[in-house]
Amino acid sequence: MSPDSGADEVDDLVQAWRRERDDLDLAPVEVFSRISRLARLLDLARREAFTAEDIEPWEFDVLAALRRAGKPYQLSPGQLLKETMVTSGTMTNRIDRLTERHLVERSPDPNDRRGVLVGLTTTGKSTVDGAFETLLDSERGLLGELSAAERRSLADLLKRLMRPLR
Repeated sequence: MSPDSGADEVDDLVQAWRRERDDLDLAPVEVFSRISRLARLLDLARREAFTAEDIEPWEFDVLAALRRAGKPYQLSPGQLLKETMVTSGTMTNRIDRLTERHLVERSPDPNDRRGVLVGLTTTGKSTVDGAFETLLDSERGLLGELSAAERRSLADLLKRLMRPLR
């Protein structure tokens, strides 16, 4: 495979499977092997983007959920669970660790005497804002090969592909 041929490692993988199992429709492999590889590469790019703000991807996920909530940048732990799709025990641990780093703080929920709200601190807000800007710059660069129309088309196709998985 030459670098200019447009072929990639998935093409090699599919070719090998065709040689061994030419009776199978390999179209799903061509799509999902690329998505799987892309997900791994994007995870690495994401980690690199967050290094500048000294946060981990899981920390960004929690901080970003709070930031997207709008002023006063607070959510209940239950709302954070829904936003980040982790277990209750995992969320408690994450809130504890973010509290230790002074990125979030807990406060009583004024609408529920037994409840608590988790909110961004000033440091947490500036951290997530900086990390998000760095992430967008990185991801914009990764999309540089695609036109605006191709980006929109890709986003629409991925949305359709995800629908049955929800």
